[in-house]
Amino acid sequence: MIKMTQTMRWYGPNDVLLLKDLKQAGITGIVTALHEIPVGDIWTEEAILERKNLIESYGLEWSVIESLPVHEDIKKASGNYKQYIENYKISLQNIGKCGIRVVAYNFMPILDWVRTDHYHENEEGALVLKYDPLKFAYFDLFLLKRKNVEKDYTEEQITAAKKVGDNLSSEEKEELFKNILLGLPGSTENFTAEIIKDLLDSYSHINDEKLRENLVNFLSEVTPTAEESNVNLAIHPDDPPFSVLGLPRVVSNHEDLKFIFENVKSKANGLCYCTGSLGANPAHDLLEIYDEFEERIHFLHLRNVNKKITGVFMESDHLDGDVPMVEVVKRILKTMRKRNQSIPMRPDHGYLHTLEADKNYYAGYSFIGRLKGLAELRGLELGLQESLN
Repeated sequence: MIKMTQTMRWYGPNDVLLLKDLKQAGITGIVTALHEIPVGDIWTEEAILERKNLIESYGLEWSVIESLPVHEDIKKASGNYKQYIENYKISLQNIGKCGIRVVAYNFMPILDWVRTDHYHENEEGALVLKYDPLKFAYFDLFLLKRKNVEKDYTEEQITAAKKVGDNLSSEEKEELFKNILLGLPGSTENFTAEIIKDLLDSYSHINDEKLRENLVNFLSEVTPTAEESNVNLAIHPDDPPFSVLGLPRVVSNHEDLKFIFENVKSKANGLCYCTGSLGANPAHDLLEIYDEFEERIHFLHLRNVNKKITGVFMESDHLDGDVPMVEVVKRILKTMRKRNQSIPMRPDHGYLHTLEADKNYYAGYSFIGRLKGLAELRGLELGLQESLN
């Protein structure tokens, strides 16, 4: 019986969670990165092996690198981008030599995933991640005061956003600012308004078409190296799957993925199939996306979301939301049987339960919440495996 490789994200030696904690929970694979290495620098074989040996000393496997980040110069095709692409190739070669076969990354300008609320209390009293478009608009219009921001909103949206902001306390406004401009995963630092405005200015000449061109050029350069190194690249969809702060987005929908895979045909140019990111857009048919790009799926982020017609979405139980998780997992099992190969999966995000409220977890990465999601997914997989026999 071929099963999904059950992994958990770990942020390295500075993580609140220890490898022994994950080992005791029955995790077999670790998803992590060398977060201490500056973006754009080369991952040396020595540094990779040191972290790999640490993970293996606990009887675990470094299953997926998440992520090998792409420097902003590459996304903009500016500055030292050619050197950064060469560095990326060398890192991929070193990763291949160390026997790690999947590298996840994203091509979102400036920010990683964005939420307005990191600790929204749901009906059960647990704290979850949430995105509220009106709160985001209030931040954009009245807190950040981005240049030419009004052109991205209707008069009705501006009025509604101001009304939302008028009901926020000073502390809530400060928290909103902090939540939206949270730094990259693995970092505890936030962007400041001045930094973000400078970064946004640097993208002022780049639209979707130009960013898409830069992505394809990057992949055309690095994918042959990945293939030669026996490494599969897995691009993560934009989260949320639409423009924020007026920035271009080119990994947001079915057509984006089709463009990426048609222009760089190697199967080493693949997808991190994230049901939560893709599932945040009501227009997306997750099963259709899976079926069309099945052969490119190298990594799985399985989580669920509840969406409202207002555009609000928030994390839900892994098996209880708008994502058709049962049908998704059925397809995954059939794919693995067809390939005769496991696909690494991690439960993505999790509720923060009262018992762990005092833990300094990275937002969305509580232990109990993710374990609950993993247990649910394990049970679903086992039940479906039995039904497919």
